[in-house]
Amino acid sequence: MHRFFAPSLDPGDDIVELPRDEAEHLTRVLRIGVGDMVAVFDGRGHEFVARVTVAARREARVQLLSRVDAAPEAAVAITLVQAVLKGEKMDDVVRDAVMLGVTSIQPLVTRRTETTIGALLRGARPDRWRRVALASVKQSRRAMFPEIRTPLTLDHYLGEPPPALRLMLVEPSVPSTAVALGRLRSRPTPQDAAVLVGPEGGWDEAECAAASAAGIELVSLGPRTLRADAVAVAALSILQFLWES
Repeated sequence: MHRFFAPSLDPGDDIVELPRDEAEHLTRVLRIGVGDMVAVFDGRGHEFVARVTVAARREARVQLLSRVDAAPEAAVAITLVQAVLKGEKMDDVVRDAVMLGVTSIQPLVTRRTETTIGALLRGARPDRWRRVALASVKQSRRAMFPEIRTPLTLDHYLGEPPPALRLMLVEPSVPSTAVALGRLRSRPTPQDAAVLVGPEGGWDEAECAAASAAGIELVSLGPRTLRADAVAVAALSILQFLWES
């Protein structure tokens, strides 16, 4: 059953109108018509089986029929703080992180990031990442739509209110007091957490020092150096296992 995002959905409604882009996908791409059954979710945890009542070119409405149990969310609310990667690699990270259950993604511009915040905003990259995130939400059957935040520099991020736990993934070659990620197994499960992942080339020493001074723990995935676009997937998978999600 095809799933559609309906942010205006209210569980008490009978009829729900889909956003224009979702309506066009329903009618022009999938060729779904009046009377067909679909699923709709609001991005806040609610999902329903629904029947299409209107299927015009740029307009679609559905009638809510029954509540659906969406895929359960992770036990710990995780924000992925990801340094922006080149080309489509960032799209891949957003897609996979959403699939793995992150609550939000904070794009970051660091000293070794090959772009600027201005360039990202002019190129509407956050909007693109939101579209990628939505596609991943649909595929993974989540009913929660993670927040894709406005890009920040590392300095600005370090001034933000912190979650219960913040971890910075560092490369094996970085001289630091980094500990193995698996050591978190012996600690209590946090209510929420942030995972910082660097760009191609990694963090520089000053960034690691600033993060450590701000109370962020430096952690390592082991002796091998991973591709920048693989670090988030590996780290999130390990944390989900450790926190039994």
